[in-house]
Amino acid sequence: MAELADMLSTHLKDPEAGWSMGTFGAIAEFHQDPGEALVVDAPEMFCRATERGGVRIDPACVADLVPVAYEALSPRAHRWSHAVALCLPEGDARREARALLTELGPDEGAIRPGDRHGILFDMGLSLPQCDFCIRTEDIELLEVMRRCVGRSLFEADNPAMQAILKAHPHRVAVTAIGRVEVYQKIGGPDTGGISPPGPHTHVLPQLLRSGRTHSANTPIPPGLLPLGSLHPGNPVVGPMGEERAFDPHLHQRFQGLLECYGNASTVAVKADLIAALGRNDHPQNFACPNDRSARAAMRVGLRQQEHLARQSGDEEYLARVLGWRAVYDRAVDAADTDDEAPGH
Repeated sequence: MAELADMLSTHLKDPEAGWSMGTFGAIAEFHQDPGEALVVDAPEMFCRATERGGVRIDPACVADLVPVAYEALSPRAHRWSHAVALCLPEGDARREARALLTELGPDEGAIRPGDRHGILFDMGLSLPQCDFCIRTEDIELLEVMRRCVGRSLFEADNPAMQAILKAHPHRVAVTAIGRVEVYQKIGGPDTGGISPPGPHTHVLPQLLRSGRTHSANTPIPPGLLPLGSLHPGNPVVGPMGEERAFDPHLHQRFQGLLECYGNASTVAVKADLIAALGRNDHPQNFACPNDRSARAAMRVGLRQQEHLARQSGDEEYLARVLGWRAVYDRAVDAADTDDEAPGH
């Protein structure tokens, strides 16, 4: 537990790291900029907030957390995503999964003391592991929300969603391990249709209709539910999804997390791959795994080895890696690629 607690508090202080809570189709994300002013700074209590958003992990839950580190293919052939999913056993993770707009009262658990008089409404998205809420003290919005309590937000004649998009209330994703809060505007008509940089939320009805608790590319062991994720700095993708020159420090840092918290079999696949490359084995002689996660781990490993070879200037090793990629990573297979998860 001490090792996990230290890892969480260390990443809370790191502006490269992002955090998210929610489920497949409804997610709240917290990001901070280097040097951004903090209004709550308590990494020892797993809590941090800026004027744009905040994150808190309940210290009482840390002992029960099951971290699952993983890497996933990106549709872009030189990229990959990575994260540490923060899970609990399914029985401990499940919420009420309210299907209708519900008033929950003053948000006494708000991260910033000044927000604790705001009224919390569960949006009624039927999420198994998250209460996805809005919080407001706006009189006009409160009147509309209270009038619509007990109805689905997705009813054609329900004015609540339009009122939410107009008023831009705080969004709060509450799970059994903590919460992420977003104070910025909602991405929509007032923001040119895009989410603002930094903390933001996504509610995507087409994904919610799938009923899935997480992406098919997130290798969560049976019996667990992911409630949130840590997204450490990515070595090839910047905080806004922009291209970044390969950062070997960020790469090695996540490999350490993968060794500690990743699936042992997929970690072993990458180790076997690197050993085979080092021996100059023929790619056709490699026992290519048939398991989806292991196959993706192998392809991610090849992309990483290409970046490492280019950085080192080892042309012979680079040619070897490119030969292997021609066999095993010729084209991006939609069945194996991540849907550009938060944190890229």
